[in-house]
Amino acid sequence: MEIARAVILAIALAACAGLRAWLPLLLVGILARFDLLTLGNSWRFLASNQALLLFGAATVIEILGDKITAVDHALDIVSTVVRPAAGSLLAASVLSFVHDPLLALVSGIAIGAPAALVPHAAKSGLRVYSTALTAGLANPVLSVIEDGVSLVLFVLAVVIPLLVALLLVAVTVFLLWRLARRKPAGASSA
Repeated sequence: MEIARAVILAIALAACAGLRAWLPLLLVGILARFDLLTLGNSWRFLASNQALLLFGAATVIEILGDKITAVDHALDIVSTVVRPAAGSLLAASVLSFVHDPLLALVSGIAIGAPAALVPHAAKSGLRVYSTALTAGLANPVLSVIEDGVSLVLFVLAVVIPLLVALLLVAVTVFLLWRLARRKPAGASSA
């Protein structure tokens, strides 16, 4: 049962990284610092002063940069790699039942990267529509909403990780359904 809880928590925390890469890392580090969240032995560095300073600065840069229309696009491109990596790190860090750091990292990648990529894809798709419809003027408003959703999602991930994991499954099914409904580029509507 403990293994299932750890895997569900890993999925839920990784999903948080799909919206904001650095905020969940900062919050996990803070919770671990105060012994409110147990990390695997190899991942306790996430609660170190250096890591917290780095995650704090990166969180501020990500949140502020996401409010600037030209910068948010660049951040989104870079985040296509950074968010799954952050999700992998978050997932690996809470798999405390895996004592081998390499195995924890590989497990974290297998669990965390896809879990972070789904919310990132949904966010990116929404931003494409927002940019097309409002010439990017609504993107800062969406960014503020994403900040709030990311924070709430993190709290839920820590308190009720199964709810976040189920929400991730629902979003995945919805995105796959939307992709399946798309017409191929050369298809006619006859």
